[in-house]
Amino acid sequence: MVTGGVTGGATGTGWQALVLAAGLSSRFGGPKLLAPWNGGQLIDGALRAAFAAPVARVTVVTGGHAAGVTAAARAFAERIGQSHRLALVHAADHGEGLSASLRAGIASLPEDAAGAFVFLADMPAIPPFVANALAEAMTPDHDAAAPTFEGRRGHPVLLGRALFEPIRHLTGDHGAGHLLKGLDDRLALVPTYEAGIHKDVDRREDL
Repeated sequence: MVTGGVTGGATGTGWQALVLAAGLSSRFGGPKLLAPWNGGQLIDGALRAAFAAPVARVTVVTGGHAAGVTAAARAFAERIGQSHRLALVHAADHGEGLSASLRAGIASLPEDAAGAFVFLADMPAIPPFVANALAEAMTPDHDAAAPTFEGRRGHPVLLGRALFEPIRHLTGDHGAGHLLKGLDDRLALVPTYEAGIHKDVDRREDL
């Protein structure tokens, strides 16, 4: 079920944003997305970058710890005056792994969505300008765009509509990584000087 909404004319770009926040945080030993981070909660970093993206709506996909994550997302959106751009969808089969939350997010998007930025909720240091750079790099010759730092691909990724159908058939604890590898020159790589595109939090010591 998708909750929340979006006012018309927010950007006019046709892009959407997904924040995948359905993990069980087993390696962390508790609801890591609610852990303290820079005066707020860990999920705030990904939400800040997602709302800064050139998108009409930010959809947070919940699973494990859904009640806490939902409350945190709503509180953040309200603090920055963007509640009208927040939507929430629950991945009922989130125990399957990352593919389940990605499938649920893609399935929730409007039929006319041109593509989706995919943010991982446990990556709090994504620079807000990265999404705009990815959008600028997308052309009709590209099916996706991703940032790189020191030659290594990072997050978020921008998935064009052509990838939505293959994503619906993903299984297991895998995202769209292998789909991106198969795109060759249809994947736009955008070099950055930001190590934050690689920083994720899996364990408490990562904080």
